[in-house]
Amino acid sequence: MDLGDGVPWHRRLGLLLESTGEGIFGIDLDGHCMFINRAGAALLGHEAAEVLGCNMHELTHHSHADGSVYADTDCPIFNAFRRGLPCRIDSEVFWRRDGSCFAVEYSSYPIVDGDTVRGAVITFVDITERKRAAQAMRESRDELERRVAERTAELSAALSHVRALSAWMDSVREEERTRIAREVHDELGSLLVGMKMDVDWVNRRLGEQKAREPAEAEAMRLQLQAKCDNMSRLIERAVDNVGRIITDLRPSILDHQGLWAALEWQANEFVQSAELALGWRMAVEGAPDLPEPAAMAVFRIFQEMLSNVVRHARASRVDIDIHVANGSLHLIVSDDGVGAPTQAFHAPGSYGIRGMRERALHFGGGVDVHSTVGQGTTLHLRMPVSST
Repeated sequence: MDLGDGVPWHRRLGLLLESTGEGIFGIDLDGHCMFINRAGAALLGHEAAEVLGCNMHELTHHSHADGSVYADTDCPIFNAFRRGLPCRIDSEVFWRRDGSCFAVEYSSYPIVDGDTVRGAVITFVDITERKRAAQAMRESRDELERRVAERTAELSAALSHVRALSAWMDSVREEERTRIAREVHDELGSLLVGMKMDVDWVNRRLGEQKAREPAEAEAMRLQLQAKCDNMSRLIERAVDNVGRIITDLRPSILDHQGLWAALEWQANEFVQSAELALGWRMAVEGAPDLPEPAAMAVFRIFQEMLSNVVRHARASRVDIDIHVANGSLHLIVSDDGVGAPTQAFHAPGSYGIRGMRERALHFGGGVDVHSTVGQGTTLHLRMPVSST
């Protein structure tokens, strides 16, 4: 019998087996090889003639990838004819003639002749490269997930930092509002109440003036004069307090005389109110003026530095060094106070230092802290200055 073109069927079958790139072999019920194509023999490192009649499990499927024994009773290939269970496996290895192994994907199907199982046919391919690519993809995915997790953690920490800093700034603003409200109430409020009482008194006396004798009128005039003098003094105090509050909010010297004069004024105001000894050095001759936003940032950072000395240092002396070098402003505040471990200034709750650093960073600068317990603290602001 032939299957067209005069080619016998077994010849046609042989041609089909040899033309495929997959390895194909057949085994009998004892597991011995009945046929194998050239591709299959080459994958196993053998010549086809060497394989025929060999027990294929003992030849190429005898061990797991880790070298442990693979019993033929557990072999899915044999189960194809022992139990009539076809299979497709891609998690095992086949062994070559030279003792090396390769990752394999194989399928095993029973050979059935009528109602009788005669053996099994096995197709297989080397999937080493596929496994390697899959492993590389898994590693790449794991690395990507790790990086995403790291970035997410960093963003979460940054967001937490921003929220904490925002909350701290809100509390600082609220404290400032409370301070201003208290000063307005305590200082201006009492002055205005005093002036109102004096004005009411004057109005009452003026209404009584016509009914009085000349001598009494003169005495009344003197009293009115005294009240007017007192009101004048109260008004002067009120004006002074308003000016002081306005200066606290934004010193006019910063607008009228510039940053350098404002820093010197603030230093003198500070040491007078804090009763500290002052060491002062300013070397800014010929230095360009900073733009208004940067100048205000430097001034506010300077105020916060001095505030830290009062609140935390318990110092008796503060040294201030302000100079321009290599295109940068350097503002250094050192005290002889109690000091602290430097890492304390990087703690989550050190919002004053964080606030200063955020202000400086916005203009391309930075704030460094050096502190030693019992030896005081030095705060160093660096801010770029432009010659244009």
